[in-house]
Amino acid sequence: MINKGDLLIAEPNVLSDINFNRSVILIVESNQNGSVGFILNKALEYSTKQLLPDLKFNFPIYNGGPVQKENLYFIHNKPNLISESIKINNEIYWGGNFDSVLNLINNNKLKKNNIKFFLGYSGWDSFQLEDEINNSSWTINNNYSGYKKLLKSCKNIWKKNLINLGGDYLIWSNSPENPNHN
Repeated sequence: MINKGDLLIAEPNVLSDINFNRSVILIVESNQNGSVGFILNKALEYSTKQLLPDLKFNFPIYNGGPVQKENLYFIHNKPNLISESIKINNEIYWGGNFDSVLNLINNNKLKKNNIKFFLGYSGWDSFQLEDEINNSSWTINNNYSGYKKLLKSCKNIWKKNLINLGGDYLIWSNSPENPNHN
């Protein structure tokens, strides 16, 4: 069973999937209808000021996944400032009142270590994710700690999770992203 707050680590055999190759996904919702998550480690070339020119401060935007890529989503650690937030756990939340987010950013009350933006999300229908896990596309990290770190750059999070898994994963943790560069 997948739960809110679990991390999905793409198995090395997912190399041919452009969306999920070397991805680590934070699950923000999981129930009998399916699961929703955001890819943490795929920064885009876009920034918030390009999409929201009225913002005074610039934040990176990440590829959250292949679903609804025209929509902007966010996770954060400030539920006391952002109404309508959905609790993932005691450290991290997703969504909330977007107008208040814009206001908080412009008033310098939300900083890069408080919020992370995504274009699109990753979604699975009921039992689809469980099937992918059973087919060795994903490994689950359900003992992750330090959720606030997820709001920062997660460039090496896939490699770090493979190292923590040990065994056969160690060789993959040092492999180049493009196998032709080996």
